[in-house]
Amino acid sequence: MKRVLVAGFATRHVVQSARRAGFEVYAVDHFCDQDLCWNAHKYLKFDELEDLPDTIAAIADGHTIDAFVATSGAEDLTIPLPHAGTPTEVSARFLDKLEIQTFFEDAHIPTPHLADGRFPAMVKPRHGAGGWRNRLVRSPDELRAWEEEWPDVPSITQELVSGIPASVSCIADGKRAVAIAVNEQILRGGEGDRAYGFSGSVTPFNHPLATKMIAIAEEAVARSGCVGSVGVDFVVGDDDVWAIEINPRFQGTLDTVEIATGQSVFKRHIDACQGILPPHAQKPGVVAARTILFADHDLTLTEDLGACADCCADIPWPGTEIEEGGAVVSIYGWGPDRNAALAMLDRNITRVRQYIP
Repeated sequence: MKRVLVAGFATRHVVQSARRAGFEVYAVDHFCDQDLCWNAHKYLKFDELEDLPDTIAAIADGHTIDAFVATSGAEDLTIPLPHAGTPTEVSARFLDKLEIQTFFEDAHIPTPHLADGRFPAMVKPRHGAGGWRNRLVRSPDELRAWEEEWPDVPSITQELVSGIPASVSCIADGKRAVAIAVNEQILRGGEGDRAYGFSGSVTPFNHPLATKMIAIAEEAVARSGCVGSVGVDFVVGDDDVWAIEINPRFQGTLDTVEIATGQSVFKRHIDACQGILPPHAQKPGVVAARTILFADHDLTLTEDLGACADCCADIPWPGTEIEEGGAVVSIYGWGPDRNAALAMLDRNITRVRQYIP
């Protein structure tokens, strides 16, 4: 298996991992940032998700594709190519947060209960990734305001649990699952519909409840029928954990997992699709941190952030216009412990900012 096609809204992290693992990579992506183009043998850009199937067909035309790998936005597409990953019908179930709620409850896996009119609560769209539009609501009026703002968006409302956002990265073959990393998640913060959006990660997450998270994640993913790279999101309290979601695809934590562990997550994914699971997680060699830098005003990039490619990713092309609140670039730091990794991350943020107007 040598030639893979990776498709979805944002694919750079998967394309880069596949290229490093020795695969010839074809990519269909919404952004086609510089480092995606550096790592893809061939790539095509799409604007709207409904354009994905035709764009996939266009890039595959005339080529023998050994494996099709879906990322966000493409998980439930039926594509006439050999599929490597979670079956589309299984993915469709775990793209619906109400279905995830039912799955956790039926499996007696700890998860926040549906709020059923109790406040404060967390309202979430049933479909969607990355925490976009999740909002804390403190009263029926605030819930109605969310529903009026998004009148055509089905949602669920869960009881509020407090703690640290985290995740466990697993590799699964559809019946068994092995955890390869525990990650702390960084959220955007602030107010509004971006507050609970994914903004980065730190790997590993050294917490007293990490072993419990691993056990829950491996049980959940093994029960789910998911295949390949699968993530389970958690909120970690002082003395308990709650499973929040199952992500039946590569996760945004992939970069820090690979830096910290030295493992190729893409190679593990392809192996799992052939029934080969890795040994249980080994102690990471370093701590890795990633954060996404967001624009605090509308801007047009005039400098080439490719000059900072040794410490950043998702590198936009010079001349790219970015709206206020939009993602500009991902930045990394690493070191022997969390403090060292975050200190390096801060230095790299300062370095990269000089190229941003």
